[in-house]
Amino acid sequence: MPSSKMLGTNPTQSSLSYTDLLHSWAQFEAKILNLLTKLDLADKKLECDHVAVRVNSIASADALRQAFCQVGHIISDNQINGRCILIIELNTPLTLGEFSIPCVELPYPSDKLYPQEGWEHIELVIPSLAKDCEALSQDLRLLCPRLTSLLSGEPCSEPSESIHIKMSSPKGEKERLANPTIAFKYQEVCIKVHPHGIKAVIASEQVDTI
Repeated sequence: MPSSKMLGTNPTQSSLSYTDLLHSWAQFEAKILNLLTKLDLADKKLECDHVAVRVNSIASADALRQAFCQVGHIISDNQINGRCILIIELNTPLTLGEFSIPCVELPYPSDKLYPQEGWEHIELVIPSLAKDCEALSQDLRLLCPRLTSLLSGEPCSEPSESIHIKMSSPKGEKERLANPTIAFKYQEVCIKVHPHGIKAVIASEQVDTI
């Protein structure tokens, strides 16, 4: 659980405060660990390269940016799908189960309104050289055979227990590294898997500037 010292205090009134993030971490962690178990990803010794926050107001994003920059530094300020997304590397990584998470993703709001602000997903790096979601799906099935039926779109016997899957290839304006992503959403949290960590993706942005 992140410490109050790491998150600091919130100098700006907004709809989502740092205290909110601090207090909700344990609940978020429990939901993520539960989903990891359901996906059979809990014991695969994977890297968790970052955790993401979702906000609905510029005031929230500005306040969180200010706070996280007091306990870390921005390593990427990029435009993805028309909005600014910050990646902040923390001086002290967050701990979630056995994961040590070095970075926070802070997207500025778009036209979409999230039903709930706060911690929203983690992203895992799996051993893969996939350049598209189909190849990534195949590698994920090899890593976790229990995911075969889920990735094949077979209906869940209990609709209330269903895990929603989304495949995408989000890309920043300067990125040169294909990083297909498969997202698994369950009970207001999400786990995304991809072949390349966030620092490798950010490094790919620098190719044309060296």
